[in-house]
Amino acid sequence: MGGDVNSATKVLADPTAYADDERLHASLADLRAHEPVAWVDQAPYRPFWAITKHADIMDIERANDLWLSEPRPVLVTAEADDLARAQLEAGFGLRTLIHMDDPHHRKVRAIGADWFRPKAMRDLKIRVDELAKRYVDKMRDIGGECDFVTEIAVNFPLYVILSLLGLPEEDFSRMHMLTQEMFGGDDDEYKRGTTPEEQMAVLTDFFNYFGALTASRRANPTDDLASAIANGLVDGELMSDVDTLSYYVIVASAGHDTTKDAISGGLHALIENPGELARLQADPGLMPTAVEEMIRWTTPVKEFMRTAAEDTTVRGVPIAKGESVYLAYVSGNRDEDVFDDPFRFDVGRDPNKHLSFGYGVHFCLGAALARMEMNSIFTELLPRLESIELAGEPELAATTFVGGLKHLPIRCSVR
Repeated sequence: MGGDVNSATKVLADPTAYADDERLHASLADLRAHEPVAWVDQAPYRPFWAITKHADIMDIERANDLWLSEPRPVLVTAEADDLARAQLEAGFGLRTLIHMDDPHHRKVRAIGADWFRPKAMRDLKIRVDELAKRYVDKMRDIGGECDFVTEIAVNFPLYVILSLLGLPEEDFSRMHMLTQEMFGGDDDEYKRGTTPEEQMAVLTDFFNYFGALTASRRANPTDDLASAIANGLVDGELMSDVDTLSYYVIVASAGHDTTKDAISGGLHALIENPGELARLQADPGLMPTAVEEMIRWTTPVKEFMRTAAEDTTVRGVPIAKGESVYLAYVSGNRDEDVFDDPFRFDVGRDPNKHLSFGYGVHFCLGAALARMEMNSIFTELLPRLESIELAGEPELAATTFVGGLKHLPIRCSVR
C-alpha cells in the first residue's frame, strides 16, 4: 500500500476496478489511511468527494436532512446523468426510493414496507425453503461441474421476489435479462449498447412491461406486491406513473440481483476458506453470523451518493452546498477501525456492523428477505455438500454501483 492517493481516487471512477479485488482494496486502504475524504475529478463523471471511513459514512447517512439523495443518488457518467434528468423533467424516467428524500420518500416507502416485515417473512419462509431445496436438488442432479452464478444463484432469489410480486413464471427470464442490462451498463458481457440512449432503452422495456401490469392490477387487484404498488396511495392519491413504474423496477431488479451477488460471493468465500466452511458445517448455529459475514464480504451495493444541502464539513474538510459525496460501502466494510482483521473471512464474526444494506432512512427495504434467502439456501446446501472446489476462474462484473460474481465455475458433490 503505497499511499498514492491520486492513483487510488481513480479506482473509484473505474468500473473495471470492481472486477479486480486486489487492486480495489489496495486503493481503498490507501484512501482510508491517507485521505479519507478525497476529491475525485475523473472523466466521464462529474467530480465528487470520496468518503471511505465507516464512521463518516454512518454520520452522513444519519443526517438525511443535510445530505440529500436528489439529484445524484448513484455514480453515473455526466452524459447519462444529463439524459436521466431531462427524461424526468419530461415526465419519463427512473425515480425509485433511492432517488427520493423525506417526506416523500417515507410515504412512498410505506407502500411496500408491510410486505417485508417479520410477519410477512414468516409467511414467506415455507416458499423460500421449498425453492432452496429445489435449487440444491438441481446442484445434485447436475452432478460434477456447474456455473453456480448462472445456474443456481441467479434463479433462486429471482423466483422468490418475482413470486412475491405475482409475476408469471414465463416472464422471469425477461426480468433477469433486463436487470443484467440495467446494472451491467459498464460490463462488456451485460450491457446493451454503448451510448446512454441505448442503455436507457432498457428502462423503456421495463416501463412498458410494468405499465401493462399496473393497468391490469388496478382493473383487477390481486393479493400480491404488484397490486399493492399499483394501488398504493400517497396523500390520498395514486402515485405518479414515474413513481409507480420505478417502484416495480427497484423491487424486481435489486430484489434479486444483490442477493445473487451475496449468495455466489458467499459460496466463493467458503470455498477459499475451507476451515470456515468446515466450521459452519460443524456448527449450523453460526448460520446467522455467517450470512452477515457473506454480506459484508461481498458488499453487492458498492456505493450511494449524497449531495450537500448547505455548506458543511466532513472530517474537517469543507464541502460546499451542491457538492456530492460518494459513500464507499466497500471501503467502510473493510475499515480497520471497525472490524478486527477485516480481510479475514470469519463465519462467527460478532459484532459485524457492516454497511451493505445502507443505514438510516434508506436502510434496504428487502434486508430481512435477503437474509432469509441466504439462510435458507446455505442451511439446505451445507449438510448435503460432500465436496466442493473451483473448476475454473471466478469472474467479477465491471460496475460502479451494483455487482458481484458473473461466473463461479465449481465442481461439487451434493447428496
